[in-house]
Amino acid sequence: MKNSKDYSKKIQKLYRSLSRKCPKVPKFSHDVVVDAILYAVIGAEMSEKMADSVIKKFADYFVDWNDLRVSRSEEIVEVMGNDNHVTMDIASAITRILNGIFNEYHKVSLEALKKIGKRPAKQALEKIDGVSRFVVDYCLLTALGGHAIPLTGKMIKYLRANELVNPDADEQQIGGFLAKQISAKNGYEFYALLRRESESAKAKKETKAKTRHKKVSEAKAKSKTKTKTKTKAKKKTTRRKKA
Repeated sequence: MKNSKDYSKKIQKLYRSLSRKCPKVPKFSHDVVVDAILYAVIGAEMSEKMADSVIKKFADYFVDWNDLRVSRSEEIVEVMGNDNHVTMDIASAITRILNGIFNEYHKVSLEALKKIGKRPAKQALEKIDGVSRFVVDYCLLTALGGHAIPLTGKMIKYLRANELVNPDADEQQIGGFLAKQISAKNGYEFYALLRRESESAKAKKETKAKTRHKKVSEAKAKSKTKTKTKTKAKKKTTRRKKA
């Protein structure tokens, strides 16, 4: 990442600030790998509280995760409780991923990944049809003992709006950069704190305001550039006429 030294200082400052706000963050882990995947698919689009609620509804309604796999998207959405494009996308992603796991391992289980190294496990997760980077990183962090900083869209937007990372860096670059700045033992805590901060009402308002300000500034800069170009063109035309 460009200017990584500058951004590194900003990330360390952010971590210290968030730690002071919420000094005790209990480390969380999933005993079952597929549980982590399902939670991540839902949590990528919903708050953690809502994701907890949906997982509980699934556990109460479906016999097991294989039953969830063979269910229609419409039925899954109905269990979730809200019929909209977000829940429909989540339902489609769930069945796609669970079917991808079943097709590869002939059962809806990924416990075999615990018996191999973290790098092979990550590669195996990335090969599953429909799995996003967030899902892979969350699963590594909370179910396989790996080091990663999962990033939701809101978290990335927050980091960019507050100029904590290079604005041209993509999700993979940002995630890799953060993993280098935050130690493995603090990985979950940093993820939880950053996520909580990015989803807070105050953060949402500030992020929107800063994003809006950036767009206005960029528009003004473009306008000035166009004006200068037009002025230069007029001057050249005037000189030609005098000549």
